Amino acid sequence: MTAALISSAVMTHPVRKEQAEALAARLGLGGLAMDPDPDGPPSALRTALVAWAARTAAAGHHVVVQDDVAAPAELLELVTGSVARFPDEALIFYTNWHARNGAAARLAALAGAGWVRAVPEEFAPTLAICLPVRTADAFRVYARDSAERHDDELMAAFLRTQGRSGLLAVPNVVEHIGTSSINGHAAQGVRLAACPVGAADARPLLDHGWVLEELDWLPYMRYGEGYLRPVGHERDADPRRHLRWPEALPPTGLTEGRLWDAVRRYRPEDAAAEVGRLFGAAFADELWIHCLLLGRQAVDAARRPAARSASPRPAGAAGARVRAAALSTVGPAGLPPERRLGVTPEQSALMTGYAESAVRCGGLLLGPAGLGVAH
Repeated sequence: MTAALISSAVMTHPVRKEQAEALAARLGLGGLAMDPDPDGPPSALRTALVAWAARTAAAGHHVVVQDDVAAPAELLELVTGSVARFPDEALIFYTNWHARNGAAARLAALAGAGWVRAVPEEFAPTLAICLPVRTADAFRVYARDSAERHDDELMAAFLRTQGRSGLLAVPNVVEHIGTSSINGHAAQGVRLAACPVGAADARPLLDHGWVLEELDWLPYMRYGEGYLRPVGHERDADPRRHLRWPEALPPTGLTEGRLWDAVRRYRPEDAAAEVGRLFGAAFADELWIHCLLLGRQAVDAARRPAARSASPRPAGAAGARVRAAALSTVGPAGLPPERRLGVTPEQSALMTGYAESAVRCGGLLLGPAGLGVAH
């Protein structure tokens, strides 16, 4: 697969034209896909349809990048290698740090995977996405008469009709910048990548890392509280509803008592007290339990056949840095939106170490209750 067979476009609005031009020039991307009705009601889909129509005749794949991102100069090179490996997939190179898909990428990073199948019922992150041209053309047909204004929601709905959600790149080489939103997402606060790393660390995982296809149950946080996505939640009558972890815990085989016993036995008291002082005792509890469950699921995922048969090449320093990146975002991402912007580097480091202490204990939850963690 050569770069000439991948065309690209940058979605933008006239108010960000200069920013988009600079991005396209820096990354060697194709032309700008301008909002065709910039004075109309906000609609990312309106611009996305222009962007997906901008593919060249010779292209086998088309990349659409939004204007409010940062990415390495090697982005197209990384996309080209990923396309060669997964020619029939929708490939997604950014995941939002506080979404379910962000939690999926974080879990996969802790398990050592390079890619993870996206959560079917959640929006498909479209800040940087590559589709085979036949898929791009089919999406345009699917979307052209829709009243939906969010291209990420409609992309996920479209991929569900295709029977397979996108593949999320676990190492996020694309980062969201700024907090403003033409499409009305500013209330979500700082929206950053779940596992931000540079191109050098991303490349071995993208090229050789194993794919986590089945998520099983998924721990995630939102607005300061922990939740669980049950297995098969996409088939629920209301798949977008959020289930707090105590409510969703019974089918996992775990109990609240067992988790709280782990908290009492293994949580570092000094770190818990400091996190509680800064962000509230309830948040300190929720974050540690969330990371305990995340660690449990990461160990379980790493035992699967795909992980056992994976090439050893992605391991080592690059894999460790991707794992560290995942741990570095879990605390700030779990805070309510209004608290994220004010997190200092020292506070972030505190939460990272606190999160890691819980993740390290997660594997204890895989054994019988009497082995290390009791009811």
